[in-house]
Amino acid sequence: MTDATLPRRASVRVTLTRGAALVAALALTATVTVVDILVGPAFLAVSDVLAALFLPEQDVDSAVYAIVNVIRLPTAAMALVVGASLGIAGGLMQTILGNPLASPYTLGFSAAAGFGAAVVILIGVQIPFAPGATIPLAAFSMSLAAAALVYGFASMRGMTAEVMVLAGIAAMFLFQSLQSLVQYMASPEVLQEMVFWLFGSLLKANWTSVSISGAILLASLLFVLPDLWKLTAMRLGDDRARSLGIDVRALRIRMFVIVALLTAGAVSFVGTIGFVGLVAPHVARMIVGEDHRFLIPMSAIAGAFVMAGASVASKMISPGGVVPIGIVTAVIGVPFLFALIVRNRKVFW
Repeated sequence: MTDATLPRRASVRVTLTRGAALVAALALTATVTVVDILVGPAFLAVSDVLAALFLPEQDVDSAVYAIVNVIRLPTAAMALVVGASLGIAGGLMQTILGNPLASPYTLGFSAAAGFGAAVVILIGVQIPFAPGATIPLAAFSMSLAAAALVYGFASMRGMTAEVMVLAGIAAMFLFQSLQSLVQYMASPEVLQEMVFWLFGSLLKANWTSVSISGAILLASLLFVLPDLWKLTAMRLGDDRARSLGIDVRALRIRMFVIVALLTAGAVSFVGTIGFVGLVAPHVARMIVGEDHRFLIPMSAIAGAFVMAGASVASKMISPGGVVPIGIVTAVIGVPFLFALIVRNRKVFW
């Protein structure tokens, strides 16, 4: 064995190890998803759930078939899509901003979505041909408006990471204040509906919302894949990335747009979901390191796992009911983040 083959063998070994970690994480997430489908307020036998999943509708009890295929399966699928979207968005945010505290909410997109939903709920307006799409469309549109606002301010000063963070924080406080103003103006009944939406809940999920959010996730992945090596180089710093021929400003703008779309597509249907976009990339980084060929897929899987696990926990905390998943992710996310800080002795940043 020559000295030249040693780095190549080491590289192959690292790649295989990281690939195996991805497969193991994917299998673990699939297992939790199956548990998510099995658990629910309506107590169903495992055999009945499996029959509803794999047998024709006419061979299964109609009530069981409706519970599994109309309620639980879309809910489980939405948990995976939302978790993966927020995980990828968080990973991209932490890379383009060079900040371990960055998440999809750093730039105020989630607060803007909440403000859009609150305004529509307060006014009571509905789209004539699709009333169920009114709140998601308002939340999605306001998230994109927040993205345009942050982009407008940041582009004036060169679109650097520092300027983006400052503009995002300003947008976040702006939309949170507007959201509080709308809540103050609402009647108790309307306020209750607003608060429930802002808590975040997968019970709003259906196959239409899963399809739309899933399409946004898939399209975003296709746009991110060609830039994975550039994102890895960007972790070395803007100057080093430029020395490799990377247009850092253009890359940051592209990833900014993708983060905005992923966040808007995730929160517009299920409400505010906290900590997933912050914690998932850190978990992925601890497992596979900084190579974005593995970091971005692992961030997606970690986010999906956290959401699926939170969905299971939300059903088990209150038997016969479902706790809003936004509360569960916040309760789980805070101590989990503290544990990462205490146990992680390797410096990534």
